[in-house]
Amino acid sequence: MAKTEELSFGYLLNDVTLLFRKHFDRRAVKFGLTRAQWRATKMLYHREGMRQTELAEALEMEPIAVGRVIDRLQAAGFVERRPDPRDRRAWRLYVTAQAHDVVDDMEQIARELRREVTQGIDYDELKQALAVIGRIKENLQALDAAEVPVTRKD
Repeated sequence: MAKTEELSFGYLLNDVTLLFRKHFDRRAVKFGLTRAQWRATKMLYHREGMRQTELAEALEMEPIAVGRVIDRLQAAGFVERRPDPRDRRAWRLYVTAQAHDVVDDMEQIARELRREVTQGIDYDELKQALAVIGRIKENLQALDAAEVPVTRKD
């Protein structure tokens, strides 16, 4: 009897992700944003006023990497840092009017790409596939939560 653990799918999921990112980046290049910059902009568009550490957590990225993304977005005029009124050491992040202008166009690129890559796939098929992938993600997250940090004994 076939077993689920005998089906190798990790590389396929990775390949799909890389290809999707590549095609998205190619289409979005006209806006001067990479996929990482777009994700940060979109997150801030919907949740303005986040701190950089909150944004990093929401994007599941390292804070230093998000800092570089925000630096580039700020230099390009898409994001601005404003002082946190409750903490003089912290900054809050906000999208600019320029970012508002491109969000709809970027979302249209994403919708069009999703439409193209799901051609020939029934809605219910995709919904079931996403549910399975979601459960795999939950299982991986449970593994993360169950891991006990190794402590050194000197």
